[in-house]
Amino acid sequence: MTITHDDLARRLRAAYTDGVIAPMRDGLDPVDIVGAYAVQTINTRFWEAQGRRIVGRKAGLTAKAVQEQLGVDQPDFGVLFDDMRVADGGVLDAAKCIQPKAEAEIAFVLSADLPSPDTTPEDVAAAVATVHAAIEIVDSRIADWKIAFADTVADNGSSAFFVLAEQGLPLAGLDLEGAAMEMTFDGEVVSTGIGAAALGNPLNAAAWLARTLAARGEPLKAGDVLLAGALGPMVSLQPGNVVRTKVAGIGECSFTYGNA
Repeated sequence: MTITHDDLARRLRAAYTDGVIAPMRDGLDPVDIVGAYAVQTINTRFWEAQGRRIVGRKAGLTAKAVQEQLGVDQPDFGVLFDDMRVADGGVLDAAKCIQPKAEAEIAFVLSADLPSPDTTPEDVAAAVATVHAAIEIVDSRIADWKIAFADTVADNGSSAFFVLAEQGLPLAGLDLEGAAMEMTFDGEVVSTGIGAAALGNPLNAAAWLARTLAARGEPLKAGDVLLAGALGPMVSLQPGNVVRTKVAGIGECSFTYGNA
């Protein structure tokens, strides 16, 4: 029996309530970019039809080391829905996650559309309203995070939730490339990094995303939230963890993962 993209999309949706699934080798080659995004798009349209609203996008695999690990030479992206946002200082219900990890990022909120498939980092900079410290809570519907590139793309970029610092800053004068990041769990440092980890500069990651989405006919719009990729290693969450990220010169944000 031939496994279709629709079959894989249904399998992933079911995993949100029924638990993890095996890597999707029976229907998706590990580096099948076109097929993986086709599965992602099927579920995006399904969720939109259920009333979920797209509020932005996330860039993933922006570190060269992670690309090499998964055998690809490009980042990936996923969709951010309105119900994925956790308030700065808020609580994320552990029951909504499967095998979550947290990673610190820099995020942009756009003040203008980015419709060109030739968008440059300078074009992105001109379209940024505010810059925020951010935390992405990634999760995988694939058992034990045994993901290939196609698995994570099909699974909406292994996305789950995100936190933005309530206060953002204008871009002018900020050192995105050199911004040092520190993420703590319960006051203990668990991850460090720097803005340059995101394709050399978060604006590079944002421009890649803008070009890719414009070429697909789904351009970034004014008001969109854009997560530009991890600045350091992701760390597994345990119920009760108080997670805080500080990005030097940009800001900080936090959330609590479930109950102790």
